[in-house]
Amino acid sequence: MAILFAVVARSSTILAKHAWCGGNFLEVTEQILAKIPSENNKLTYSHGSYLFHYICHDRIIYLCITDDDFERSRAFSFLGEVKKRFQTTYGSRAQTALPYAMNSEFSSTLMAQMKHHSSPPSDRLTETQMQVDDLKGIMVRNIDLVAQRGEKLELLIDKTENLVGSSVSF
Repeated sequence: MAILFAVVARSSTILAKHAWCGGNFLEVTEQILAKIPSENNKLTYSHGSYLFHYICHDRIIYLCITDDDFERSRAFSFLGEVKKRFQTTYGSRAQTALPYAMNSEFSSTLMAQMKHHSSPPSDRLTETQMQVDDLKGIMVRNIDLVAQRGEKLELLIDKTENLVGSSVSF
């Protein structure tokens, strides 16, 4: 259950892409891009054991290929995040860009988002819980150290007061 391939394109002109694994994803994607209408919409195609999800907005197509058991909501969440980041980064430049013009910069964003959205929510929750537990442990140790320092300071203050009292009586 993963996002295997992602692409951002203007019509059939690919602007950025990233593949999680090997395969003929690019060739299949080029065929699908040619068939996607230019009006704003989102849709999922099924072919064999793969699902092809896309969002088309302002003639820019955000497409991903997933296993057939991947949840549509997660795929469209991924595409929505990619769309937001792409529009924020490139804006109207995407309307006139050359093929693969954004690939060197944006493929790393695609990769990071693919990784994030491919991992099941329970794994992310478990990982976050482990991080919280680690932080709790660190905080408890720090609080113990502060308490120990406070005790040492109190002892030092008591000894100082005893010395002051002894020096006065001497």
